[in-house]
Amino acid sequence: VDSFHGYLAPSTGYIDEFRLKYYYPGALILFPSKKNNYDINNFVEQKKLAQVFEESSRWLDILDLAYVGSLNEKIQRGEIVDAIKVSEALHEKKIGQIADEICANKDNNIILIAGPSSSGKTTFAQRLAVQLRVNGKRPIAISLDDYFVDRDKTPLNPDGSYDFESLDAVNLEQLNIDLLKLLEGQSVELPKFNFITGKSEKSGRIVSVDEDHPIIIEGIHGLNPRLTYEIPEKNKFKIYISALTQLNLDAHNRIATTDIRLIRRMVRDVKFRGNKPLRTFELWQGVRAGEERNIFPYQEEADVMFNSSLVYEMAVLKKYIAPLLKEIDNSSVYYSEARKLLRFLEYFLDIEDESAIPTNSLLREFIGGASFNVH
Repeated sequence: VDSFHGYLAPSTGYIDEFRLKYYYPGALILFPSKKNNYDINNFVEQKKLAQVFEESSRWLDILDLAYVGSLNEKIQRGEIVDAIKVSEALHEKKIGQIADEICANKDNNIILIAGPSSSGKTTFAQRLAVQLRVNGKRPIAISLDDYFVDRDKTPLNPDGSYDFESLDAVNLEQLNIDLLKLLEGQSVELPKFNFITGKSEKSGRIVSVDEDHPIIIEGIHGLNPRLTYEIPEKNKFKIYISALTQLNLDAHNRIATTDIRLIRRMVRDVKFRGNKPLRTFELWQGVRAGEERNIFPYQEEADVMFNSSLVYEMAVLKKYIAPLLKEIDNSSVYYSEARKLLRFLEYFLDIEDESAIPTNSLLREFIGGASFNVH
């Protein structure tokens, strides 16, 4: 007996247009969609993304996990602690390899980190900084939030609200002036954005760098060439990060990576921002639109990609969010979406004891207990 967990057409006859394409190490089925302008021949290869998916599959082989059922078996047998340790070690090894790659080229002065919402960018940036220090570097971090233009110059959304996710909300000219000065060996006083007054101010933080002081810049626009338009490409090292899980429900049902990030964000919003899932749902469509516009078109620009998903994370996150999703009743426009997430979470057994999750885990950015300052 087999089953499918999503929506199904009444018969295969309803699928009158598709394309089957060989793509190592398997095949792709292409359907008309907005992403390909409803043209199944409009296929854009994403080699680096394919490579990170293949790497993730190898990680699952190491963990001896492929489906949610095998994860649940480890939880039932009391073997999940070992899976947690190996998962976290794979992350640490990969971050170390990225740091080694950066340090292998002395021209890599500016490290740009970008990725969609709830990818774990903040924790990743701090763990990368630790690995760079292991290599004898002394990285400094620059926050793009401090380069916001004054509030009266911030672009607006169609509804009149401020569009803080627009690249034009960043003072690109000042950012590039400061970065060029730093690369030339000059000292720079970094700005500080006052979110109360909505104005840029002097921070009193004066920095200077040399080849042992790489600059880490983390933000959604990190891979957009316009962000650092004055900086020579040879001085940039670009990293794309996202939660690209390869764990499947079973042999025929995949787990949507977007659902992983949405659940991560819900847990973080509840624990650290005082927002219930309804508010996260309300914001999510705008967040996704911003990702499609500002992040995904540039992901193949990355020098390296990092998969921040952890094979065990849904078994941890479930207990935080499932009770709150159940509170959304059928009078809400988000009722069906909440029920879909609940049905998905029901496939996972709970991991109640979180003591095996290290304090530097990317998951700690969402559940709390992080050793880094991530909020």
